[in-house]
Amino acid sequence: MAKIKTKYVCQSCGYENPKWLGKCPECMKWNTFVEEIEDASSKKANRETFIIDKSSKKPVSIKSITVQNEERFSTGINELNRVLGGGIVRGSLVLVGGDPGIGKSTLLLQVSESVAQTGKKVLYISGEESESQIKMRAERLGAGSDNLYIFAENNLNLIEAHLESFTPDLIILDSIQTVFTPDIASAPGTVSQIKEGTSRFMKISKKMGISTFIVGHVTKEGSLAGPKLLEHMVDTVLYFEGERYNTYRLIRAVKNRFGSTNELGVFEMRDKGLFELENPSKVLIAEKPKDVAGSVIVSTVEGTRPMLLELQALVSPTSFGIPRRTATGIDFNRVNILLAVLEKRVGMQIQNQDVYINIVGGIKINEPSMDLGVILSVASGFRNIPIKEDVAVTGEVGLTGEVRGVSFIDKRIAECKKLGFRKIIIPKTNYDAVKDTKGIEIWPVENVRQAINVVLKGE
Repeated sequence: MAKIKTKYVCQSCGYENPKWLGKCPECMKWNTFVEEIEDASSKKANRETFIIDKSSKKPVSIKSITVQNEERFSTGINELNRVLGGGIVRGSLVLVGGDPGIGKSTLLLQVSESVAQTGKKVLYISGEESESQIKMRAERLGAGSDNLYIFAENNLNLIEAHLESFTPDLIILDSIQTVFTPDIASAPGTVSQIKEGTSRFMKISKKMGISTFIVGHVTKEGSLAGPKLLEHMVDTVLYFEGERYNTYRLIRAVKNRFGSTNELGVFEMRDKGLFELENPSKVLIAEKPKDVAGSVIVSTVEGTRPMLLELQALVSPTSFGIPRRTATGIDFNRVNILLAVLEKRVGMQIQNQDVYINIVGGIKINEPSMDLGVILSVASGFRNIPIKEDVAVTGEVGLTGEVRGVSFIDKRIAECKKLGFRKIIIPKTNYDAVKDTKGIEIWPVENVRQAINVVLKGE
């Protein structure tokens, strides 16, 4: 009997080593090596398949290539259509990642029902739930189309065998970490199984023209579990974000071969599933308190969508030797830089004050236009002077205290006008580019000192 050969594979990056290592020399992570059985027959088969055939494809001139517009069909959810670039591309492979319990399965079951109602066949493959569990969730969501088929199986060979006779228009796989192929000796969820499963579904999508959504688990750091190669193999990578105990959910595209990666979809989780928020600005600022210092409305843009968010700051004297700094929904390091600008350029003595920053609604924003909102909310909280309710702000702040220009200034102003704001603070460099000033008062500012004086009435 031949000796069984084993190898140790890093579950983070896929690095292989004949011996176990505590720290991966490739990705520098600890305790990620798992022992797997090395299959010599598969290596031999792979070598035999890579025989060069000179009569196959040849290099062609780029001018001779004809481009065809990709065929798309709607998901039935406008917010998801926007993020995907206009709908689902036929034959595309989409990876959806997110924290446990965030709503990935709920969203994809709603997509399955919407697509099935248009007459297309949808196959929902689950390796985590039984048919009865999926049926219970479908009844809660109001899904029950005749064109929606459920298949509770995690053996990849059996799944492929059924796809030869049953050809759907859309496949939902929940999740890639649960499927396995018996040809690989390692357990489901390991790097080898994830790579093989994704590769097989990619071939199915491209060869048969079936659009496929794959659910991927995430690690405690928030990145997709498995090797980074997983994100390179698929056409689109979507991240489903939001606090588990908060009602709002965001979906972003971090990779999209068929559209923009800057778009954002906003949903609200209810007892009947996920509902679109076509006007999230109105919802997110609806509960803004009146005449309270430290609260300001900031105009931001995610992709091509303008949004108004409420940014709050609480400034209070510290009880410790080192003041506390806490930021929720915005980059913590950026907040520290802006607080340093306030001290150095404005002379605001907050080195003995605790500062807490929060974006209401559990939204996470990294756009630079939030800078001026942070500055003004902290100044308002420190001086205990409320900012007027009909004032919105936008602008990036530099280290010298200057207010820099932002993009899509007309869209930001139009959103403010639509929601009834009468004044908006903008960078002076953007003032010449404003086309329509009717119905709203524009206050251009050059630096943070001027912005504070304007908003806080020169106090």
